[in-house]
Amino acid sequence: MRVWVPLAAAAGAAVVVALLRRRRLKAMSSAIGGPTTKLNDGRAMPLVGLGTWKSKPGEVKAAVKAAVKHGYRHIDCAAIYKNEHEVGAALSELFAEGVVKREDLWVTSKLWNDFHGAEDVPGACDTTLADLQLAYLDLYLIHWPVVTKCTGPKLSPSVEETWKAMEKLQASGKVRSIGVSNFTTKKLAAMKPYAKTFPAVNQVELHPMLRQEELLATCAEMGTHLTAYSPLGSPDSASMIKHEGATLMASPAVASVAAAAGKSVAQVLIRWAVQRGTSVLPKSVTPERIMSNFDVFGWELTAEQMGILNAIEPQVRMLHGSFWCNPKGPYKTVAELWDEC
Repeated sequence: MRVWVPLAAAAGAAVVVALLRRRRLKAMSSAIGGPTTKLNDGRAMPLVGLGTWKSKPGEVKAAVKAAVKHGYRHIDCAAIYKNEHEVGAALSELFAEGVVKREDLWVTSKLWNDFHGAEDVPGACDTTLADLQLAYLDLYLIHWPVVTKCTGPKLSPSVEETWKAMEKLQASGKVRSIGVSNFTTKKLAAMKPYAKTFPAVNQVELHPMLRQEELLATCAEMGTHLTAYSPLGSPDSASMIKHEGATLMASPAVASVAAAAGKSVAQVLIRWAVQRGTSVLPKSVTPERIMSNFDVFGWELTAEQMGILNAIEPQVRMLHGSFWCNPKGPYKTVAELWDEC
C-alpha cells in the first residue's frame, strides 16, 4: 500500500533525515576507522584509506604503521607499486603488537596488466597475498582495462575472461570483494551481460579538477561505488606523467575555501570527496600529514564552499594514460582509452 505524505510533512521529514544523517556522521567520526560505505555485496568499506602509490622503499612500512595506529583501517595497495612486501611487513608487525586484528582492516590490491589471462589471475593474487602476508584480500581490482603488449584491434585477453577469473577468486575466498579501476561508464556497461557479480568498486582519478560527474552518477545507478585516487591532484607526479599547467594544491579557489573553513588544502580536498559520497585515498609518508588527512570527519564544507570547488575549470586528467596508447590499438588515442570519442 502506498502512503501519500503531505508536501509540508515530507519537507519536514527531509529536514529530520538530514539532521539525523549529520548526527550519524559525527557519531561515526569518533569511531576507529571513521565512516564506512556499504558496497553492493553488503560489505562495509572505510571511506578514507591510506594510498601507497609512489611511497618509496623504506618509507611505506612506517607510513602504514603510523596510519593504522592513528585510526586508519583502509590500506590501498597494488602489485605494480613494488612495495607490497613492505606493507606486508608493517601489517605483520601491527598484528603481532596487538594494535589491530586482521578482521579490523580493509586491504585492497590490484591485478596488473601482465596477468589478465584466466590462467594468470590466481597466481598474481597469490603473489600479492604472499607479499602482504595475508590469507585474503578485502578488495581486488583490475588495475586498468589494458593488457600489456596487446596491439590488436581488440583487448586480448578480454575483460570478460579476466572478470570471470576474478569471480572465481572471490568464490575461492582469497578475495572478499572484487572491482575495477580506471573503467569508464561504457566499459562498465559492457560488463552487464556476463558479470554474475557486478564490480563493487571502480577506483578512478577524482578531484575538483576532474570531477567526473557523469561517471559518479552512472556508477550510483549501477550500484558500483566510486573511489577517488590522486585526490590532491597528484602533485608529486608531474615529472613522471609529464603534466604541465595549473596544480590543484596551488589553486586559489581551493586555498580560499581552506582559509574560510580553517582547514588545510589537503583536508578540504579529502572532505570534498567524502561529501560527494565517494571513498578517498590520500597518500603520504609523513606522520603529521597522515594524521591531518584523517581529520576530515565531524565537520562539513558548506554548500557555497562545495559550489566553489565544483566550479573549478578547466577539467584536466593528471594520469592521462597516454602511455597505453598504440597506433595499432586497441587504444590508439587517449580519447579511445577514456571513451571520449
